[in-house]
Formats: sequence, C-alpha cells, structure tokens
Amino acid sequence: MKKLSVMGALLLSACVTINIYFPAAAAEKAADEIIKDIQNVAPQSPQPQSGLDADHAELYRRLDLAIGLFITSANAAEADLSIDSPQIRQLRASMEKRFASLKPNYASGFIGIKADGFLTVREGANVPLKERNQVNKLVASENQDRQRLYQAIANANGHPEWLDQIKGTFATRWIVNAQPGWWVQSSNGSWKQK
Repeated sequence: MKKLSVMGALLLSACVTINIYFPAAAAEKAADEIIKDIQNVAPQSPQPQSGLDADHAELYRRLDLAIGLFITSANAAEADLSIDSPQIRQLRASMEKRFASLKPNYASGFIGIKADGFLTVREGANVPLKERNQVNKLVASENQDRQRLYQAIANANGHPEWLDQIKGTFATRWIVNAQPGWWVQSSNGSWKQK
C-alpha cells in the first residue's frame, strides 16, 4: 500500500501544466505596427543623444562590458507575436490600399471607429446619395478584413483561442491610433472627435 501511495505521489508530481499566456505587450506593439503601416504613418525619428561626449560614452560601454563579465543577465526572453504570414501580408496590403478611399470618409465624419475597433457609417444621411453605396461597401470590406486579420494572427501564432484577445487589443489600438478629427466611440457608446 505504501508503494502505491509513493507511486501515486510521483505520478502526480510528474504532471506539469504549462500555461501559455497571451503576450499583451507584444500584441499592442504588433497592432501599432500594422495600423501605422496601413495608415502610412511614418515612424518617429529617434530622439537625439543626451549629449555625452565620445570619451564618456566609451567609458560607460567598457564599464558595462566589465560588469557583464561578472554578473549574468537574468532577463527573460521577451514574448513575441508573429505578424508575418502570406495571409497576413495579403490582408495588410488590401487594407493599406483601401485606406486611401477610407481616409476622406474618416475626415468628413461619415465613418467612425466603434469601441470594438470595427468601422461604422456614422452619418449615413449626410453621405451624398451617389457615394452611400460605395461607403457602405468600403466599411463592410474593411470590417471583414479586420476580422480575418485577427484570426490570421491567432493562427500564425498557433493559438486560435487568442482571437478575442487579439481583437480586443486591436480595438483599443485602432482608437489610440486614430488621427486628429476622426470620430471614435467610447466604451459607453458615446462618440467624440479626436
């Protein structure tokens, strides 16, 4: 009986659960990269150096190397989120091409970004009659591509169950990256112009 309980304890201790956590920070970074690429927003230029002269910079570099010889780094590998697959590239290209047609509709307030990150026609009655159908088609196509993009990112990372988290991250990042003058919806449903 004692052997059985020891064997049972060993078997239980051998069962290890590995939790794969959603890399939220990496998802935000990936979303920002994709959104800025789609909107053709140039990345910000690096900030100027703090004014250290070459001698001091070299001294700090050597000091850092010397310390590194004695102290090992305990930094964990930063979580990453893959945003490169044939399907993702195709969707990004489609969205980037469509953005040129969407941009004037953002600026005029005809369309806005809902709290869930998808687009909606806000001022349908104000859209000129001859343009309404085209604006509705643009919004529908963009929303389909956004949904497909989120699924493609989840699949490219081997975690289709991350779809809702990716969608939520992008929803926030679309609103944060909205350009001045665009309309965005808050979580309580009210609209405001950035």
